[in-house]
Amino acid sequence: MSNLLQVQAGTKSYGPRVLFNDTYFAINEEEHVGVIGPNGAGKTTLFKILTNQETLDSGNIVKSKSLRIGYLAQHDQWGANETVEEYLSKDCVSPLWELKALGNDLGLTEELFAKPITSLSGGYRMRCKLLYLIGQEPSLMLLDEPTNYLDLETTLVLEKFLQGYKGAFLLISHDREFLRRTTDHVLEIETGDITKFNGNLDDYFEQKEMLRSQLEARALSLKEKRDEVLQFVARFGAKASKAKQAQSRLKSLNKMETIELKALPVTAAIKLPPPIRTGKLIMTIDNANLGYGDHVVLKNVNYKLQNGDHLAVVGLNGAGKSTFLKVLAQVMSPLSGKVETGYQVSVGYYAQHVAENLNSKSTVIEAMMAKALPEVTRQEGLNMAGSLLFSGDAIQKKISVLSGGEKSRVALGQILLQKAPCLVLDEPTNHLDFQTVEALTQALMKYEGTLVVVSHDRSFIRRVGTKILEINHGEVNVYPGTYDEYVWSLQKGELSKRAASKESFQTAEVVVEEPKWERPAGFNYKETKKNLDRQLKQCEKSVIEIDSQLANLNLKLAVLNDRIAAGSGDNLSQMTKDLVEIQKQIDELESQWLSNSEKKEETLKSLNDLSNSQSKS
Repeated sequence: MSNLLQVQAGTKSYGPRVLFNDTYFAINEEEHVGVIGPNGAGKTTLFKILTNQETLDSGNIVKSKSLRIGYLAQHDQWGANETVEEYLSKDCVSPLWELKALGNDLGLTEELFAKPITSLSGGYRMRCKLLYLIGQEPSLMLLDEPTNYLDLETTLVLEKFLQGYKGAFLLISHDREFLRRTTDHVLEIETGDITKFNGNLDDYFEQKEMLRSQLEARALSLKEKRDEVLQFVARFGAKASKAKQAQSRLKSLNKMETIELKALPVTAAIKLPPPIRTGKLIMTIDNANLGYGDHVVLKNVNYKLQNGDHLAVVGLNGAGKSTFLKVLAQVMSPLSGKVETGYQVSVGYYAQHVAENLNSKSTVIEAMMAKALPEVTRQEGLNMAGSLLFSGDAIQKKISVLSGGEKSRVALGQILLQKAPCLVLDEPTNHLDFQTVEALTQALMKYEGTLVVVSHDRSFIRRVGTKILEINHGEVNVYPGTYDEYVWSLQKGELSKRAASKESFQTAEVVVEEPKWERPAGFNYKETKKNLDRQLKQCEKSVIEIDSQLANLNLKLAVLNDRIAAGSGDNLSQMTKDLVEIQKQIDELESQWLSNSEKKEETLKSLNDLSNSQSKS
């Protein structure tokens, strides 16, 4: 196989921080290469260098004349009304019908192809970006976390596609199982160097351990030889008969091989505080409908969560997993039915975007202690910070300067210091590197409390979850098999068969039984109607104002993202702070919008009940 590109003596730094120094590697045709390394090691920076968005400080990149790079960027530009089909047609080399066929496997229906791409969720936009990239038929694809926002079924389809892909690709992913099944080489970025290994992820770990052992053994042997020479010189260097021999041996030290053993990367060692004691029953959901306003996401939910359960919640994107977790975490109330917690039960809730909502002005230790139980000491907070790789001066870092992975670790520390007997975790492994995910996995496997978790990381779920709860077509049911059996059923298309044979829940009419409005004593119809009308107008006005504010903020966010991605502007740190602040404002406004919308629906219902009551009287 011929070279597609070679990096020769490549060096890249940001101030005093060296990402890689004097490094050499080559990528060949048809190679499927997994790119791994700790958070902040330089994986995405390498991709930007290869696509000419950034440059090496020194060194060269030699590219083949036939090289065509396709880059799955984190941010893309498309027109406000540009449809999916129009977007895919741009720069498309493959026949459009072939892309549409693959799109159907990825869950993109004919109806979606005709919709504006900006109207789609993050998960569907990611699928469109993948199709667009594939349609360009690049000889080398650069994929930066392509499984983000994809559900398991779609991830399996992408996995199968990459396994049979004839071209080469570089793949950044923190999902071990996905890397293990799709790559045949590993490119490691670690401790200022880039090293390429033959074989898949299992081979990499084996080779890494073997090389380390060999180097340690060789270094020990050389040390023993040096010590022997130095002892000889110290003993006989002053004797005339041995002086010449001593000098000769001293010269041999300068010619002796020198082996530098790089320090092993510091890894997290998470220690979960023992949970508060509770009764046998943690939570009961009784005949509950869950959703938003008039929209029922999950119907007739009945479930009893027992003390010590480690529950993995699975299902397609949009099926209602996060909704179910929010109700367990008491962030949302059911539309109808009952949700009751057991004796002394509190819930520690890690939401998907919780890291983005940290106070940017707080330090690491201040943020961790902000939500800790009152009896948690500062030393316990420092111990938790240390176990999550924040020690020394790092605990005084401001949240605003942390990477995405570091923020996720802070948010995780916040949750754990609550010492809640029930942990509800929604995608806790997002943005965490291999080592931290492994540390979290080990800690949760030993956790004596109750755990409910959603994650797209198959290895994590397989080891942590002992019970499987499947959400499918608006229903919540215990899956009768193991997690591996559930994955197998998706691979065999069993879920798709069920979807085809079962009437779509989205089109089914679900009746939510709610208490009817009753006329109170001393009732005044005109005054009550006047108050309800005024309340309705206020809600409608608030919703319109919030919509306008959200539109402006989303526009600012898009412009800022483009500037950061393009590297324009002198103050990257300030732009990053602005990005975090705008996202925080958007989250707050979306929460207000939801609250006002629900209040508007309740007011409309009260007006209807009032009108019906008046007509009957």
